[in-house]
Amino acid sequence: MVYIHGMFTVKQLSRLAGVTPRTLHHYDAIGLLKPSSVGENGYRYYGEESLLRLQQILFYRELDLPLEQIKQIMGRRDFDLLAALDGHKAQLGKRIERLQRLVQTVDNTLEHLKGEKGMSKRQLFEAFSDEQQAEYEKEAAQKYDPAIVKESQRKWKSYSAADKQRIGEEGNAAYESILAAIPKGASSPEAQAGVERWRQHMAYFWVPNDAQLLGLADLYNEDARFKANFDKIDPRLAEFMREAVKAYVSARKK
Repeated sequence: MVYIHGMFTVKQLSRLAGVTPRTLHHYDAIGLLKPSSVGENGYRYYGEESLLRLQQILFYRELDLPLEQIKQIMGRRDFDLLAALDGHKAQLGKRIERLQRLVQTVDNTLEHLKGEKGMSKRQLFEAFSDEQQAEYEKEAAQKYDPAIVKESQRKWKSYSAADKQRIGEEGNAAYESILAAIPKGASSPEAQAGVERWRQHMAYFWVPNDAQLLGLADLYNEDARFKANFDKIDPRLAEFMREAVKAYVSARKK
């Protein structure tokens, strides 16, 4: 890599970091990543401090944080680079574990469908761990009120390991009951009982109102990550949940 006086140009840095020059120009425009210096020719040059800052931005983007939130975090006077790296490592470790569970569940399901291995209904839902459920519901809550997220995190940390195991099993049971009700229809007593179990389960994390229930059911269908996980169980499940939740909320208004 050729660089000028220890400094990278936009083009050189974009190649090094795997981002587009347009992205670097945008980060500069919004005040997220300023160049270390600007030459007389108007070229932007980036030194080591800028490279480390860009690395932090990309880590936060990998964790799906919006740019404005990244700017607020990194703009704090008490921002600690070493602590941030430790935090990234912990979060990425959790993501790796979650993906490994998903891969294992997919492998088990493939063997089950090929008749090579028996698989219980509960094993079908192992990818929906208690931690994953907490992440889903925190993300949905964040769309409505950040205070909900803070309270959800506080509640989750207060649970013992045994509590978390039990909560995860209850969540799996709620999804199983909804899946089993598909042949009977979204408005059936069985489906509505399943939705009620699902709503009660969410109280371990946060207590959604009717609008938030509908929003979460929409999220299961409209977010590609959520939809993919539901489709692994049954391609009908996400849409059935949305219809069942709509019927549930409608009945509560009567």
